[in-house]
Parts: sequence; C-alpha cells; structure tokens
Amino acid sequence: MSKQKRILIIEDDVYIRDLYAEILDEAGYDVDTAVDGEEGLVKAKTGGYHLILLDVMMPKLDGLGVLHGLQKNPPQNPNGPVILLTNLAQDEVVQEALKTGAKDFVIKSDLNPQELLTRLKSYLT
Repeated sequence: MSKQKRILIIEDDVYIRDLYAEILDEAGYDVDTAVDGEEGLVKAKTGGYHLILLDVMMPKLDGLGVLHGLQKNPPQNPNGPVILLTNLAQDEVVQEALKTGAKDFVIKSDLNPQELLTRLKSYLT
C-alpha cells in the first residue's frame, strides 16, 4: 500500500476547516490543520505535505503572506501544490497569489464535499 498523502488545511473559519478535515480524513488522507496564517506557515515550512489548502483572507498572516514566506524560505522537504480557498474568483489577491506560487484556487461556496474531493484528487496524482 502506498504511503498516505499528507494534506495541510490553513483556514481560520472553524466550520470550513473542520468540514474539509473530516471529508479528507474519511477519504483516507493524513490531515493536518492550522487556524491562521502564522501557524500555517510554521507547519508548511516543515515540508512534506502533498497538498496545501490555503485560505486567502485570514487574521495575523493572510494567504499571500504564507506564500511569500514559503517563497523566501522554502522547506528542505518540498511541499506539493498550494490550492487557494476563497470566495473571490476575480480578486486581485487571488491573481497575485497565483503569480506567487499557488497552483489553483477553489471557490468555497461553489463546491460540495464530493466535488472538493474530486478536484483535490487531480492534484494528488
């Protein structure tokens, strides 16, 4: 059996964070969470995550700040793609984040749990 895929969810909204963590855990992924950008950056710098789900708007350090921090000081054990979690598809911040290393974005309000899983599996293969 292949090694379990590790996913880091950096999301300040407790409902969304817990929902995504539960969905991914039930699908067999090893899920780690962070409650804000500062905690998320510390965890992401340890490296080894196959995928990072990163909220754009958070207290303390926003998604862009996390991306800049990883760009400036990349982990020795590289992470997989960073997927932004947002409700703002055409937002300038999302476009900037995509230029700063994020692979893609998902609109939180547009995806049900099954659609989220399907979308994420495409980044994990």
